[in-house]
Amino acid sequence: MANPALTAAAVDAGATAWVLTSTALVFLMTAGLGFFYGGLVRDTNIINTMMMSVVSMGIVTLTWVVFGFSWAFGDNGSTGFGMFVGNFDYSLWMDLDMKMWGDSGLPALVFAAFQMTFAIISSAIISGSLVERMRFSAYCIMLALWSLLIYAPLCHWVWGPGGWIGEMGALDFAGGTVVHISSGVSGLVAGGILGPRRHVEKELGPANVPFVILGGCLLWFGWLGFNGGSALSVTDGVAARAVATTFVASGSSMLTWLALERVLKGKSTSVGASVGAVAGLVCITPAAGFVTPGWSIAIGALGAPWCFATVEIVNRINLVDDTLDAFGLHGSGGIAGAILTGIFAVDGGLIYSGSFLLLGKQIAGAMAGVAFSAVGTAIIVGVMKLLLKLRIPEEHEVGGVDQHTHGESYHSPIKKYPAGGRMTDSESEESSDAVC
Repeated sequence: MANPALTAAAVDAGATAWVLTSTALVFLMTAGLGFFYGGLVRDTNIINTMMMSVVSMGIVTLTWVVFGFSWAFGDNGSTGFGMFVGNFDYSLWMDLDMKMWGDSGLPALVFAAFQMTFAIISSAIISGSLVERMRFSAYCIMLALWSLLIYAPLCHWVWGPGGWIGEMGALDFAGGTVVHISSGVSGLVAGGILGPRRHVEKELGPANVPFVILGGCLLWFGWLGFNGGSALSVTDGVAARAVATTFVASGSSMLTWLALERVLKGKSTSVGASVGAVAGLVCITPAAGFVTPGWSIAIGALGAPWCFATVEIVNRINLVDDTLDAFGLHGSGGIAGAILTGIFAVDGGLIYSGSFLLLGKQIAGAMAGVAFSAVGTAIIVGVMKLLLKLRIPEEHEVGGVDQHTHGESYHSPIKKYPAGGRMTDSESEESSDAVC
């Protein structure tokens, strides 16, 4: 059905202003993710790692405009294929310009752009399982395919018209399944197929802790729009609730993570504070508009040890090199958040209703997201492995990806100046050659 024409009377000015602001906040999160991931790797791989987040802004913007949005939110009926994927009605964002998005009070392009930022950061999260060893060109191809073949259909299942998970009654306020389970599980599967890093220096720790702190703060800042903007309104109090629970759960999770570090490892770290906050943000995402601020303390306090344990188990078992714990935080945290939503949701949650019905639906929806993401990603990356070289050469991996892939370095070349004078051109060239 065609969207109604945009008119001044139809536009909810407050909601539109808030969702536009939230769109900018969520877009900033991808840059924050780049800093967060970039600070955790070797200093010879920082640029490549950050580029894996930045490039998603370009690739997924185009895939979302061309087909992605239409496959996610196109109305293909509530039976048959309509339960699993949309249509081509909004391809190239047709029927969106100067149109309203149903009766939401939002211009259709505002809604499409807001959802696009979710697709962008979801795709970028996957890189946390692949950094320091995957060819940049292969990664770009995988991003394009994943955003269309995994993210868009799963988004339709949960949020699209007729999507079967949404119709079943499972709750996902801002993307616990759509964003975090999909990206975290997909990263783990892709990382398993790609294989582990050949050059690991865990004893050296993160190369740039300030980048990790900056990235974590930018993610927290942007997440207020991620969750708050998902209310798509400002008049019913849901946006305010979502912002409040986002603050509270992430704070609770951060403190719990620091306590776990202090007890189990002897020291509370700044990296742990950032990681703990992100774990809480992931866990509250599916619940943000459905739970009270008080119960969001519990979600953060319960989600942190769940993610902490997952990270430790995955790293110790070492079957898959989940390099930056994309699964440990996002995949595992998304599952925890879905379950905790079924327990603490005001409408239908276990502690309010005494019924396990919603909890069962939450578990079913989350497991469907896990299965679809795992199988779909395995097919995409498996076929790519047959047709393309996925890994960088070993000497590039050992020497660092940045210079070999991008011709750039995190560190500036060391310039030698003669006493009391400027460096000559020949000396400059000599120094540059030596660095390269």
